[in-house]
Amino acid sequence: MPVNPDLIDHEFEKTSPYLVGREKVREFSRAVFASNPVHLSVEAARNAGYPDLVAPPTFAIVVQQLTLDQLFAVEDAGIELTHVVHGSQQFGYSRPIVAGDELTAQLRVTSIKTLGGNAMVTAETAVHDIDGEHVVTATSTLVVRGDA
Repeated sequence: MPVNPDLIDHEFEKTSPYLVGREKVREFSRAVFASNPVHLSVEAARNAGYPDLVAPPTFAIVVQQLTLDQLFAVEDAGIELTHVVHGSQQFGYSRPIVAGDELTAQLRVTSIKTLGGNAMVTAETAVHDIDGEHVVTATSTLVVRGDA
C-alpha cells in the first residue's frame, strides 16, 4: 500500500509533557560521546549560565520519537515500520533543552514525495516548553521503501 497522501498537513495531537531528567541527559550525552562538561556537570552548566544540565542538540529526537510513534500508529498511513529508513534529520533551536524542562511536542506531516517506488515522508515536530515557548523544531525525512 502506498503512503496515504491525506497525511500531508495533518497535525497530530500534542504529546503529554515530557520531563527532561538529569540522568537522561547524562545517559544520552555519554551515548553520543558529547563530552562538553555542560552536558554532564550541573556546576559546569550553571557556571556557563544555564539553569541545569544542557542536553546535546540531538536529544530532541527523544521527544520527537513520541510524535513519530503517533504517525506510525495510523492504520491507513501506508507506513510499514519494517520498510522505513531514516533519511535525514534537522533541528532548528530557539534555545537549548535543559534538565528540568517540561516539553510538549506536536507533529505535522509536511510532504510526501514518491521517488523510484519509494516514498519520502517529511515530518516536522514543534517542541515547546510548559510556558508554550518554542524550544526546537525537529524535521525528519523518512524513506518508506516500496515493495520490490
